[in-house]
Amino acid sequence: MNADSLPSDAHLMPTYGRLPVALSHGQGCWVWDTEGRRLLDGLGGIAVNTLGHNHPRLVAALQDQVAKLIHTSNYYRVPLQEQLADKLCELSGLANVFFCNSGLEANEAALKIARKFGHDRGNTSPGVLVFEGAFHGRSIATLSATANPKIQAGFGPLVQGFVRVPLNDIPAVEAALDANPNITAIFLETIQGEGGINPARVEFLQALRRICDARDLLLMLDEVQCGIGRTGKWFAHQWAGIQPDVMPLAKGLGSGVPIGAVVCGPRAAGVLKAGNHGTTFGGNPLAMRAGVVTLAVMQQDNLLANAEAVGATLRAALAEGLAGAAGVVEIRGQGLMLGIELDRPAGALLTQALEAGLLISITADRVVRLLPPLILTHDEARQIAAILVPLIKALLAQPKP
Repeated sequence: MNADSLPSDAHLMPTYGRLPVALSHGQGCWVWDTEGRRLLDGLGGIAVNTLGHNHPRLVAALQDQVAKLIHTSNYYRVPLQEQLADKLCELSGLANVFFCNSGLEANEAALKIARKFGHDRGNTSPGVLVFEGAFHGRSIATLSATANPKIQAGFGPLVQGFVRVPLNDIPAVEAALDANPNITAIFLETIQGEGGINPARVEFLQALRRICDARDLLLMLDEVQCGIGRTGKWFAHQWAGIQPDVMPLAKGLGSGVPIGAVVCGPRAAGVLKAGNHGTTFGGNPLAMRAGVVTLAVMQQDNLLANAEAVGATLRAALAEGLAGAAGVVEIRGQGLMLGIELDRPAGALLTQALEAGLLISITADRVVRLLPPLILTHDEARQIAAILVPLIKALLAQPKP
């Protein structure tokens, strides 16, 4: 399996450590490479391909939209924006939406909201509380909010104003807020993705909501990776029975078409006004059509229930197959967002899984990350486990580095 017959990548910036394969087309939860080999997609474009590949209703809608309008401008009303915003507010119980192009942009907008929220209250140096293990993007501001020193290296000086504490540690949160009275928002992923599939506990989220209410802070929940039905609810925080003030979304909302959104509740809904923020491409008719159709298909096909049920099948198959295997630290996550933490670096599994016919991701060096399309079947879930379990066992059977 290789990409030798493809045009050279010599003129591409070397920003990715690419695997030696090029994908040609897909159907459902399967993709084919340019040599005709079929691969089971356990990654979903990193939680992007909600409806899998070549979904007939999405394809038809996008073809229709391309023939009408791809892009106009936010100088004018975009009815599909209004339609998608209405739906997101209905599903979340929040108040309004700003559309952009990516999760990074959604998180940037959230950080601007946090600062403006502070300035509106006379705080000239507003800060944001963030968490160990976080990943919010690669712009200078979101990089500064992120906790990974490897991806920060070489890009200093970072943006000031971020205070970092451990995840799921309320005493640390309270101490940080007491020591830093300029903090105006608490910002976290409901389930950390790049950090290793680390969930914020239900009781932790509930306590953060109480703290933000008591101190007049914004609770900002980054659901870029864990939202849009991935855990079995529309948004992962709904398992805790709370609502955020600011919720960045992206990835799965457009089923592959670039899209981002910031959904705000009443406390944050009026912070940004005309001229405070904007975008050229964000909210264009093509992306909005993708979002509208994605949510409609998810509802019509009951994909939230599917994510919960099939995710349980996948987790059970992994747990059974890896039971007693020395070196498996933990299987964690929810729905179709699962991580298998090992006691050693797991990068070798990327190529091994590819060669065995499965697309996966390794994150935080030693966590196998699974984010398949939400249309995954129980049989396909068992196939993922059947391919992956022997590879993990073989890796763990080797001497530990």
